[in-house]
Amino acid sequence: MNVEILSNNCEHNDRAQHRDLRHYAKHSLFSAPGRHSALLDMLPSDPSGVARTVQALLIYEHAADPLYGYKVPEERRAESHIRPIEKMVDALLALDDRPLSCARAPGKRLVGICRHYMLLSIAILRHHGVPARGRGGFGAYFNPGKFEDHWVCEYWSASDGRWALLDSQLDEVFIRKLGIGFDIHDVPRDQFLTASGAWRRCRSGELDPNLFGIEFAQLRGLWFIAGNLIRDLATLNGREVLPWDVWGSQPAPNSTLSDSELDFFDEIALLTADPDADFDGLNRRFFEDTRLRLPGSVFNSLRERHERVLEG
Repeated sequence: MNVEILSNNCEHNDRAQHRDLRHYAKHSLFSAPGRHSALLDMLPSDPSGVARTVQALLIYEHAADPLYGYKVPEERRAESHIRPIEKMVDALLALDDRPLSCARAPGKRLVGICRHYMLLSIAILRHHGVPARGRGGFGAYFNPGKFEDHWVCEYWSASDGRWALLDSQLDEVFIRKLGIGFDIHDVPRDQFLTASGAWRRCRSGELDPNLFGIEFAQLRGLWFIAGNLIRDLATLNGREVLPWDVWGSQPAPNSTLSDSELDFFDEIALLTADPDADFDGLNRRFFEDTRLRLPGSVFNSLRERHERVLEG
């Protein structure tokens, strides 16, 4: 390849990368704070500060009692089903109307799950112009030997010129309980596998699909990873859904995938392996393929009912 062609290709790639980064620095329908935008102005924009802020505003539903001594009332469990940030902040302020920079006691924090930590982190980073996106996959640090369903924030580290993983759910309590020895602001890629990484390693025979899922619910297998593939694709396209939202071609629980389904999910895994390699293709495939595109309503598999994705 001559120097001129090489230079043109490099320039094209740089422009494409800058465009993609600008895209992820903008709010999605889910991460937009709306009428609460001014409340995010005073919040920090560095990963460490973002993590501390998020940890002081949220409490993980299933660890609230054993780790923080707060027994979640049944009526408050609905907070884990809130989808957009604007409504999450509504609920936070209803509990405690002080600025979001003020740490809350456990009982005054919004009840959520890993996806809420992910989305609030993304919202704060994007508000300050930092490219950020959610990633759906599996954490290796919750249950030794298993990969548990998990969602984290992926942000652009300008100083390193790369994407890094931030797990804001891992506060000092979680770190101590789980014996975490890595930097939660730059989670090692072997400690968190994206849905794509999990799928491809299982399909190659390197890992057992039955290691992936939710242990306490006994939901594990290739079908589970396939569902996360679609939710991860949606999240990369600014549709940061709940981890239990079901639509389109997501397989039924414990189903055996056909050869055509395996081929289909192989394609999605390849497309999401490096979201920046073909951003236009990633976007086009999601919004044009009816098997993947997020509809106006989804099936909330925990509540066992159909729900509007965004109200109003």
